Amino acid sequence: MKSIVLREIKSFFGSPVGYLVIALFLLINGVFLWLFEGDYNILNSGFADMTPFFSLFPWILLFLIPAVTMRSFSDEKKQGTLELLLTKPLSIWEIATGKFLGAFFLIVIAIVPTFLYVYILSSLGQPEGNIDMGSTIGSYFGLLFLISSYTAIGIFTSTLSENQIVAFIIAVFLCFVFYFGLDGLATVFSEWSSYISLFGMQDHFKSMSRGVLDTRDILYFASVSVLFLSFTVYNLKSFKA
Repeated sequence: MKSIVLREIKSFFGSPVGYLVIALFLLINGVFLWLFEGDYNILNSGFADMTPFFSLFPWILLFLIPAVTMRSFSDEKKQGTLELLLTKPLSIWEIATGKFLGAFFLIVIAIVPTFLYVYILSSLGQPEGNIDMGSTIGSYFGLLFLISSYTAIGIFTSTLSENQIVAFIIAVFLCFVFYFGLDGLATVFSEWSSYISLFGMQDHFKSMSRGVLDTRDILYFASVSVLFLSFTVYNLKSFKA
């Protein structure tokens, strides 16, 4: 499994496209947070906190993660190397998990530079260092779980088609439904809102962003990740058969 994880990371950074994706992600993130006027501008908020960043980030991940995962199995199918991959002395679960972890670590690498934002805000605070670190750390943990769920969805959709663009579009759609769609549905059906929001990612992510790591939120994200990895394994088994 370790070989698959390393292979995914090497293949991503083996071409300029990998560096371009991460650079574009950081550029868009920085422009919205520091330059553009609007709700996401950190400097205009008047507070030394990362709330605008964590409000914007799920939107950026909605496109970034499918862009990273869309080639995971789609490319293997297109090049005819999936059969070779399935003959390796690894279980299908290990192959799927290896692909998942490879993409997960890539996204984590992409968000590491954003720790600089925390340092800048801490320096700008009055007095210096006046930043809610509990909420910030909780939000970063929430991001890791959100990345995990998005990545599992992206890995699953990459098994549905040889076409990477199709896999990308389906992944974006599913991630949107789980994070924004169910929350919007909860506002429409207000009498069922408390039940509908339980199935959406946004409510659980916001809960973790308060700095409290509730086991219910952790179990939710873990369940979504395992569920879509199970779908991935099922699709691979049917392909192998």
